[in-house]
Amino acid sequence: MEEKRYWNEEIETLSRESLEAYQLEQLKQHLDFAYSNAPYYREAFDDAGVKPSDLRHLEDLTRFPFTNKKIERDRQVAYPDLGDMVAVPEREIVFVAASSGSTGVPTLSPFTRRDFEEFQDVQARLFWATGMRPTDRYVHALNFTLFVGGPDVIGAQKLGALCIWAGAIPSDRLLFILKEFKPTTTWTTPSYAWYLGETARKQGIDPARDLAIRRIIVAGEPGGSIPATRRAIEELWDAEVYDFYGLSDIFGANAGMCEAKDGLHVAEDHTLVEVLDPESLEPVAEGEPGELVLTTLRKRARPMIRFRTGDIVKCVRERCSCGRTHARIYIHGRIDDMFIVSGVNVFPSDIEYVVRNIEGLTGEYRIVVYTEQHLTKFDVEVEKERSCSRPDEELAREVSERVKVRSGVRPKNVKILEDGALPRATHKAKRLVDLRKNAQ
Repeated sequence: MEEKRYWNEEIETLSRESLEAYQLEQLKQHLDFAYSNAPYYREAFDDAGVKPSDLRHLEDLTRFPFTNKKIERDRQVAYPDLGDMVAVPEREIVFVAASSGSTGVPTLSPFTRRDFEEFQDVQARLFWATGMRPTDRYVHALNFTLFVGGPDVIGAQKLGALCIWAGAIPSDRLLFILKEFKPTTTWTTPSYAWYLGETARKQGIDPARDLAIRRIIVAGEPGGSIPATRRAIEELWDAEVYDFYGLSDIFGANAGMCEAKDGLHVAEDHTLVEVLDPESLEPVAEGEPGELVLTTLRKRARPMIRFRTGDIVKCVRERCSCGRTHARIYIHGRIDDMFIVSGVNVFPSDIEYVVRNIEGLTGEYRIVVYTEQHLTKFDVEVEKERSCSRPDEELAREVSERVKVRSGVRPKNVKILEDGALPRATHKAKRLVDLRKNAQ
């Protein structure tokens, strides 16, 4: 029997016309449901002077108000515990995830039974697109404690893979599992994939030769979409690396790479995509960078209408070489991490792109942003490989020049550090140190 190429071929290969017709029908119902059942949306729509029946075309969504993390948090605080954006009674909610709370009060993300089942079906779809099959062994090394990515192991089980529920455990224990159970696939952050591989080598384990991992799914940082970072992890592990994108406000992974690795396919039958200029909030041209704004199409527990993610992406809607027709996004970074130097927007991903492409550097880096004579300046700290014989001054000049070419501005200083001088991350790496806040 010939193996199927897609998890759901009908949905994943819909023509753009058919897909947008489906989205419009779903969106009409969704706006009406949110307005009728969630007090917040009734108030927000009324204040904006719009009602669900005003939506006749997808473009009409621009008339509706935005939501964001602050609104989500404020409504939860004002109407504990779940807030008044929730559109179903609590008896219909079967699962709740939560954000990390790193920027304030943790925000809860509720799911009805249908929401949860559809959430896991999308996870299975994204796993399948990477090439995962029922013959794979999958070790789920993501945090199970309230993290929305925790349950995604169920999506792998739905696909038929043998699943190992490891969770967030010490590296030594995870390496033991990798050696003993020989899983072929895992999911983590780019930083931790690199850290775990380095840790294995220090213990005398060659990840490429001694372990069975041949597919690594990464998320949580832009690194998985930076070719040089992806290649470095792939060479360390002799494995294919696929980037996923998700956020707790919607559900686990909303988008992921297929085997073509040309952007991340958004599950557009569940999520409507807008890419807007962060300042004017007007749509940008296709393929141009802007802020990703997402609208749920089917999530009943808590609809999210025009949710500003704070992530900068590019989006294309042409058919992928894999045959899938859903929009693909290319992740550039977060607005929160962006800093402006001489009128130029600089993202940590710009620096990472440079550092990962220079021979003789370990690939680790840190950016220090500060104020000097009322102007924003930045330094870049990088590590030199122990085996590298190039002079520090030569390396520093190359980093400085390449950053200037890539971003349009030059760092004030480039500091060459010894291999291992920068901290390694076991979850999300902290690449940016902003001293401007301390100077205020």
